Parts: sequence; structure tokens; C-alpha cells
Amino acid sequence: MTAASGIARRAAVVCGVGAALPPHIVSNADLTARLETTDEWIRSRTGITQRHVAGADMSTTDLAVRAAAQALADGEPVTAEALVVATTTPDRCCPATAPAVATRLGLTGIPAYDLAAGCTGFLYALATAAGLIAAGTARTVLVIGADRLAALPDPEDRTTVPLFGDGAGAVVLRRGSADEAGALGPVVLGSDGTGADLIWAPRPGALHMDGGDVFRHAVDRMSAASLQAATVMGWELSDVNRLAPHQANSRITSFVARQLGIPDGRQLSNVGEVGNTGAASIPLLLADATADGRLKPGHRTLLTAFGAGLTWGAVALIWPDFPLTRLPEGVGHDR
Repeated sequence: MTAASGIARRAAVVCGVGAALPPHIVSNADLTARLETTDEWIRSRTGITQRHVAGADMSTTDLAVRAAAQALADGEPVTAEALVVATTTPDRCCPATAPAVATRLGLTGIPAYDLAAGCTGFLYALATAAGLIAAGTARTVLVIGADRLAALPDPEDRTTVPLFGDGAGAVVLRRGSADEAGALGPVVLGSDGTGADLIWAPRPGALHMDGGDVFRHAVDRMSAASLQAATVMGWELSDVNRLAPHQANSRITSFVARQLGIPDGRQLSNVGEVGNTGAASIPLLLADATADGRLKPGHRTLLTAFGAGLTWGAVALIWPDFPLTRLPEGVGHDR
């Protein structure tokens, strides 16, 4: 094999996963006590029964550090040579969150940066991390999705407040070969700035969202990206064992699965217990499903997301075999 062909066959391989949630839980009953809504209305439209909300003493950095530490501890014994944090809610506009996360993990000196792509941020971060590995910049990369979205809606808006929660999820990627379990396929990504006004927030407490158009775009974009990601792997959609969609709400994810022809039993979900956690959504779901056995080694797994921007993406992989000994605190199993 020539040097050039060896570089071409480099792949980013998932070798660890972790998650973190704030301990404070806000139930639907808590919301109905102060908002003009009902538990039935929230459940029927979103599938959400509760969400975790960070207090003033818990930052995006705190959540990211906890998720990353678990991913490093419960996966293969590797360290990280680079770190990417996907977030819409950094602790400060400047500097970035990632260098602080790296330092708190004892990784001072490695390249570390933030990435903002809405709820699709984790998939965008996976793609950039895979690029670092392919280029030879790093042999291992920590990819973290961390968001504190509960503070974004107007606290009196009954349509958006129930949707969002706080949390973080992380995966460790290492350099490997494209034919081994855990190797990421090509990451399918897209954006459309003409829809920028469908989901936007000039500041915390002032989120604007056009629910109907967001629903339509989310279903169409996630479905198309998922089909493309499966196709480049040489899979039929019937080959997919697990669909791990961004946990926006249960209606969106159910429509995506239906459009792809993936049975309900193959769709992973934990939105009922955590709500929409933005860039943290997919890695939180992967950690939960790995720990409780819904996601098993050898499962052909399809990840897909949609978010503000508009942005969307998907990637496929065969789920690897590594231990995950702890569920993130407070995560239930929404089957």
C-alpha cells in the first residue's frame, strides 16, 4: 500500500461515548402550574414529559466536561489530541468554550475550538473531527455537543418552553480503518440560509420559531440526508437496525422514521425524559441507548439531525463494542 492510499483509507472510529444532565428536573406539571397549557397538550404534540434544567451554578462548560470525562473513562483507553465543542449556548461570546473544557480535562495544549450549527452541530463537529484525523492533525478527537437551551424561549411562551432542556453528550474518535466497526461513513451535511428566520434568538429569553415550517423542513431534510448517508454506505434502508435522530420532538422523529420506512422498534428515543437538548441530543441518545442495551454492537446505525440555520445532516456507522457502565444521571428509557 502506498502512503497516499493509506491516508485515503484512514477513518474516524467511535471508541467512547458519554453524557451529562443537570440534576434539576422540570416536569410538565411544573410548567402547567405557571403556563396556560396542559400535560396532555405537551405530550400529544411533543412526546415530552420532563426536561433537565441547569441552574446558575452549572455552565455549558461544566456539562461538556462531565460528558467528555465519561466518554474518555468508559470507552477504549485513549486520550484526546484535539477537542471540538458543538454549542449554540457558549458561556461567553469570546473566548470559545472548548479551550476551557480541554484544560479542565487536563488536556491543555491540544487544539480546541467551538462550532455553531444549531441542533445539527454535533454532526458538523463529527465531520470536522474526522477531517482532523484524515489530515493527520490528530489521532484521537473528543467531540462534544453541549447546550443550555432551556433559557432561550420566552418564559411565558407555552409553545416553546416545554420543548427545550439542557445537557451534554460526547464521543471519542480515533484513527482507524474504514472497514472496522465504529468507522464513520461520509457525513452528509447541508444548509439553507433562506430559512434563517424560522428559528432564531437574538438573546436568551427571546427565541422565535415558526413551528409549522420547521416541522416540514425538518422531516424532509432529515429524511433526504438519511437516505443519502445510507446509500453511500451501500445500505438499503431496510438494513438499518437503529435510527438515532435528533430529539426535537416525537412527532418529527416519528414522521422521519415513517418517511424512511424504518419500523418504530428500530427508532431510538429519549425525548420524553430530556426534551430537545440541541447539539447534545444525539450523543445523549447514543449514551443512553448503549448503556441500556437498545443499541448493540453490530447494529447498523443512522444518525440524523436538523437545526437552526437552517442546517441538517446525517451519517451512518456500524455500532462498535465498548463498555459503558453508567447512565447519565436522571436519564430514563423512552421506548
